[in-house]
Amino acid sequence: MVRYDRRFKLKVAREGAAGTLPVAALAGRYGLDRPMVHRWIETYRQWGQQSFTGRPRQFSPAFKVAVLKRIEREGLSIRQAMVRFGISSSCSINTWRARYDLGGVGALGPARDRPSMKKKPSPPKRPEDMTPKEMAKELEYLRAENALLKKPRCLDPGRAGGRAGTTAEAIQGLRHEHRLPLLLKAAGLSRSTFYYQVQTAARPDDSLKLKRKIEAIYHRHEGRYGYRRVAQALRTAGEQVNRKAVQRLMKLMGLKSLVRMKKYRSYRGSASVVAPNRLDRHFQAPKPNQKWVTDVTEFNIGGKRLFLSPVMDLFNGEIVAYQTSTSPTLEMIKTMLSKAFRRLKPGQTPLMHSDQGWQYQHPKYRHLLAQRNITQSMSRKGNCYDNAAMESFFGTLKEEFFRLGRFANVDELKRGLARYIRYYNHNRIKLGLNGLSPVQYRTQAAGT
Repeated sequence: MVRYDRRFKLKVAREGAAGTLPVAALAGRYGLDRPMVHRWIETYRQWGQQSFTGRPRQFSPAFKVAVLKRIEREGLSIRQAMVRFGISSSCSINTWRARYDLGGVGALGPARDRPSMKKKPSPPKRPEDMTPKEMAKELEYLRAENALLKKPRCLDPGRAGGRAGTTAEAIQGLRHEHRLPLLLKAAGLSRSTFYYQVQTAARPDDSLKLKRKIEAIYHRHEGRYGYRRVAQALRTAGEQVNRKAVQRLMKLMGLKSLVRMKKYRSYRGSASVVAPNRLDRHFQAPKPNQKWVTDVTEFNIGGKRLFLSPVMDLFNGEIVAYQTSTSPTLEMIKTMLSKAFRRLKPGQTPLMHSDQGWQYQHPKYRHLLAQRNITQSMSRKGNCYDNAAMESFFGTLKEEFFRLGRFANVDELKRGLARYIRYYNHNRIKLGLNGLSPVQYRTQAAGT
């Protein structure tokens, strides 16, 4: 809408009031609408030089009532009232009339002072005030509402499309027992939304094939994978899929990772012989067998303990060797080292990082490292973040394996640990390794 300044309006209005040209010719000269020019001329005749000054838009309720009464009493048109009272918009007068008819003078005040224009719902009738017919209708509605509240419990969350889809499916299943209007009222669902959801559910599910693949990956990894790893596994298998789509489908299917968030727990040990922190939280390695980390963790089965001592290669997060024992002895550490050393090729001397545990301060442990020209590194006292890579593995191990499993005794736990560590190395993908398992990543790097 074109806006004209005050000087232009005054110029046109003066020419029209002087009568030098007919209104139609004047409107044609300036490319204006004839009714607008008429209004400008009448406003100028009414207010003179005070016209078009941008009169205040805020009018009192008394003024609005007076305008409406003058219009009714004198039979004024909306345009005449605008000119006579200096009102800039015809919409204002129409709005005043509608509010006055609905709420009286109080409805013409500022918005904050207006009474609510909504019709208050009437209070429900008491049973003793109802007629038998009304009581029968109320009972019928309550039965439909009660049935609708129970129905979603037996529905498959993966088949319906969100809350509206689940509600529509529940209503569809109850239509043979209750009238549709009652069910829609109880659910707060419009008729159009209900029929849209029913038609949508009747269409072929384009994502059915993808859902089956997601479900297969989820159960293959026993619920350890969240939507990010599931999406990466699908992409690795050649499926072009967005992780948000996988997240949405897993939510509909009720599939959620069973692994809880992991927390670090500090180890505060006293130290007498401490190696410097040469790793310095640089947890990446460009080649295999350049940086190793190790630690000891504990499992408890029926009051009996089992200790695990693994060695991890920071190149790909692979567990290169491990040893278990029912007590945290130095012999367990020595056996673990012996297994790890078999993985080394001639000339390879990795950095070995650990915490300040007594095993790693023992002269025999330090001697075994020195024999292979392996440099020792230790975390700072009470700082588990300095060995975060190994702490992260322990957290994953306990959440994905130990917490989800059921073990009758320590021997069963040992066998389960062997299976999980093999799964971790060969099958469990890592997003940081381009969606490959540690062994796959090492093999691929060796082939390039």
